[in-house]
Amino acid sequence: MKISMLLLFPHHHFLRSLSKTSFQNYQFIFHSGTHFGSGFPCTQPLNSVGLFRAKWMLPSCGFKRKLGMQTTVKLHTEGLSDKEGRFVNKLYAGLIQGQRASLAECITLVESTHSRKRELAQVLLQMVLNYHREQEQLNQGKPLAFRVGAGKSTFIECLGKMLTENGHKISVLAVDPSSSTSGGSLLGDKTRMIELSKDMNAYIRPSPTRGTLGGVTRTTKEAILLCEGGGYDIILIETVGVGQSEFAVADMVDMFVLLLPPAGGDELQGIKRGIIEMADLVAITKADGDLVVPARRIQAEYTSALKLLRKRSKVWRPKVVRISAKTGEGITEMWDRMKEFQDLMLASHELIARRRKQQKVWMWNLIQESVLERFRNCSAVKDQIPFLEEKVASGDLSPGLAADILLKAFKI
Repeated sequence: MKISMLLLFPHHHFLRSLSKTSFQNYQFIFHSGTHFGSGFPCTQPLNSVGLFRAKWMLPSCGFKRKLGMQTTVKLHTEGLSDKEGRFVNKLYAGLIQGQRASLAECITLVESTHSRKRELAQVLLQMVLNYHREQEQLNQGKPLAFRVGAGKSTFIECLGKMLTENGHKISVLAVDPSSSTSGGSLLGDKTRMIELSKDMNAYIRPSPTRGTLGGVTRTTKEAILLCEGGGYDIILIETVGVGQSEFAVADMVDMFVLLLPPAGGDELQGIKRGIIEMADLVAITKADGDLVVPARRIQAEYTSALKLLRKRSKVWRPKVVRISAKTGEGITEMWDRMKEFQDLMLASHELIARRRKQQKVWMWNLIQESVLERFRNCSAVKDQIPFLEEKVASGDLSPGLAADILLKAFKI
């Protein structure tokens, strides 16, 4: 029988100074229900490894963000060593203090494919999630950050510089396609956003796709949470390009911005119908020089076309704007439209509903990926894959029958 335990300490430095043996010298408060008298929830089991998370929140009486450091989530685990516990607590403390190095290390941890590090990452993420929920409660239930999905490094740098000049802290999660030969260009996006990468109010994190379908990594959603925990109020997600990646990003952001060139051709634009239906804002890029006239024509065409599409929101109808990252024209007006969208979606509670739906979608995405990974690594399946692939390729066996054979051999 496991006992839920609530640990209340006045300051995180006090908590970190305690050794494992010294805990016997302090009085703990045990409670079998879901809440203690003061309204603080007690810990609940986290997973089968025996890890525990502490659900906690600050009282709602005038506390500032920095006071979050005075209430520490203490992980009592049966599976973590002292060294692992100190490591996770150190990352967490540095993250919510806004240390860029800690944020980078946290994202590296959640991106790890090592099984043990994945477990540590989940402990860290649960701590950050609890802190995140606490801060949202102090913010009257409103999200701490605005999540935007958009492509093109040139546009993101232009918008990002304008936002940091206006006092925002932005984080850019840029996803690079991985090469089967070189493993991907991890610094590609930083070289394309030179000025923004020098800005201390901007954090750019390029990550390889490692072959992930959709052009976003399996940990992109977790990286968003970590960036928000680190104090960044605008999260920009840059994708590989137009295609399946856009659909994947649309399921993890508050607003999906679709960028279209003014001279793409009718055939190319027609292919994008499904993506356009996902867009909350359409921006016609490169609206400068000789392309101003084509940009105006495309803007008019898409403005008319969007009226015929099914509305995704009850309070917002997608708009079409013209911008030029080269001259900066239209960027301010575009941000005004984005803020208008955010305000309307918050007021109608649609933004919160969208985020909740996205959480469930992302959970199932991770389940599908995990099951597929276990399927490929199952010994009974792994031994048969080369033989069956050869039979399917030669036409001796139908893909459906081969799949059925492998699925019958698979045991989770």
